Amino acid sequence: MADEKNQQAAASTTANAGTVTLERVSTPPAQTWNRLRANDITLTVPSISRKGDVHFALPQLFSKIECGMGQKVTDWVCSQAADSRYVEVPRGAHREEPIVVSVSADEGQVADTGVMVREGASATIVVAASGQDQEGTCASLLRVIAEARSHVTIVEVLGVAEGQQHLESLGVSAADDARVEVRQYALGGGTLALGSAIDLAGDRARADLTCRYHARRKDVLDINHVVRQRGRNTRAEVSESGALDDAARKTLRATIDLVHGARGSKGNEAESVLVLGDDVVNKTMPVILCDEDDVAGNHGATIGSVSPEQIDYLMDRGLSRREAEQLFVRAIFEDAIMHAPEEASHRAAVLRAEEVLGADVAHDFDEGAGLPEGGEAAC
Repeated sequence: MADEKNQQAAASTTANAGTVTLERVSTPPAQTWNRLRANDITLTVPSISRKGDVHFALPQLFSKIECGMGQKVTDWVCSQAADSRYVEVPRGAHREEPIVVSVSADEGQVADTGVMVREGASATIVVAASGQDQEGTCASLLRVIAEARSHVTIVEVLGVAEGQQHLESLGVSAADDARVEVRQYALGGGTLALGSAIDLAGDRARADLTCRYHARRKDVLDINHVVRQRGRNTRAEVSESGALDDAARKTLRATIDLVHGARGSKGNEAESVLVLGDDVVNKTMPVILCDEDDVAGNHGATIGSVSPEQIDYLMDRGLSRREAEQLFVRAIFEDAIMHAPEEASHRAAVLRAEEVLGADVAHDFDEGAGLPEGGEAAC
């Protein structure tokens, strides 16, 4: 009977030779009605046999970190990555050179990265995903441990071609007085799925997560943000904003979990969605979970189109309606290009801007970027 169940389970996850279906990933801590179809996403990804390969595994401590896209994606990345990569920033060190994870959907690259930022240290971590071909899948699994009084900045610039997909799963554990800043730029492509889970385990730990996104045509964008506030007097600020055009489909699940014992903690989450296309499908599910009395939690979402007054103002100055709407899209790409910390993330943003806005506009932003050189890159 057990063998039969195992066979059925295997059949439910394997679509055909060379691919695996990851069912119901990026599931939030608290789900809504199934009929809304906003609780998760199912993805079909490549499966490469690495039987016999000698594989470097991350220290066991990283296996305890919750990641935004869930355990199924974590297991798949670990099975598909050619190797794992571990980086440690020594106690009290200020690392100027960014730690870079760069993956390409054209080459089907999968990266498994663990970063330990020791007590009082600071570091910048960059994830860049890009692609230009018609098909391909890339993925990045990033797990970060931020010890007491450390400061970690994570910048993710993600954009692949139509017909491609990228999976981005992030997990962070923050100790006492640690500060974590996450800036995400989800710039579209065939399917872009990203999940972030930040555990504010220590007292007075703080997380600031900002996500800016754009999707058009028939792009699928799936976002799952989870911040668990466990320590006392923790702070969480989560902000998402973006533009959806044509027939793009976007789902956002944003959860702030004020866990029992998190006295004095405060969490805020807000999203602003600009709808530019008549066939856009937008699903937003903001949630506050609370199991403590002395806490504060707020969330909200604003969904709409460009106001008639703004359109009239811009059209009076010689712009067409479409050109006026595209100014808001340009602002997203300009922000990504101007704030790319190093070459790989800058290149990913420019490539996607060229596809969406045209080469002239993309390189107009590019000229003012002022890129720092270097960065320890790996895929």
